[in-house]
Amino acid sequence: MGAGPSWAYLLFAFAALLGGCGAPPGKTGEQPQPTMTASGIEMVAVPAGTFEMGSADQDESDQKHHQVDVSAFFIDKYPVTQEAYEKLMGTNPSLWKGPRNPVDQIRWRDAAVCCNARSLAEGLQPAYDTNTWACHFDADGYRLPTEAEYEYALRAGSSTEYWFGNSREDLKRYAWFKGNSPRGTHPVGEKPPNNWGLCDMVGNVWEWCNDWYQEDYYRHSPELNPRGPATGQNRVVRGGCWNSKPNCCRAAYRYYEMPAYTDICFAKDLHGQIGFRCVKKQPAKQ
Repeated sequence: MGAGPSWAYLLFAFAALLGGCGAPPGKTGEQPQPTMTASGIEMVAVPAGTFEMGSADQDESDQKHHQVDVSAFFIDKYPVTQEAYEKLMGTNPSLWKGPRNPVDQIRWRDAAVCCNARSLAEGLQPAYDTNTWACHFDADGYRLPTEAEYEYALRAGSSTEYWFGNSREDLKRYAWFKGNSPRGTHPVGEKPPNNWGLCDMVGNVWEWCNDWYQEDYYRHSPELNPRGPATGQNRVVRGGCWNSKPNCCRAAYRYYEMPAYTDICFAKDLHGQIGFRCVKKQPAKQ
């Protein structure tokens, strides 16, 4: 008999390889799938799941480790680009110009208004009340992600400091940040996507979340679909930007900005550091 393995063994090994290939770690048991919207923007269908949100580091007082359950949702594969924003809104406020660069110099209300415009363009119900800026989560239109949704999608099944592991040295491969991007944004999608196919979830631009920021919110937030405090002064931003240090690019790192500014010297959005991406709910399974 020959020294090589039998055909039965080869078939078994190949089947095992296929079964484990490309499946991200985590508790969802499903691989998110890409989908194209009516307006031609690529989104990813993120399945419902449970994850450990925050950090085990006791020095991070606003990042208390806790379990969160998240319902299924769609999320943009990329931050909203300048060409997509200008197509909807008729203007491009960005400091760092480039059609495929993420739109920047965006205030929270600018992002919410754009979500509504995108909903209307596709015949969907807008999520934001432009009188109160309350978000109607039951609407089928677009909105900003909750902080929990953002971290869940960023982690993509991982539980490490960064979605790709714990090494800060590897950050240069996966994100645009202070260590490799000393001035300005870059076209979206130039860095590898995370395990769920999402690009630029870390670095390039900070991204607005729907939530108001509260330092101790994690200590009393609900386990199922936390949506942040009812009121506040600052909105959450996540993910770090081209000017961020590695610590700010950690999956658990929380930051915040005022929704609108009066002092240009302190406004990150006016320095071309804040953008956004949209989410919307997935229809209930029949």
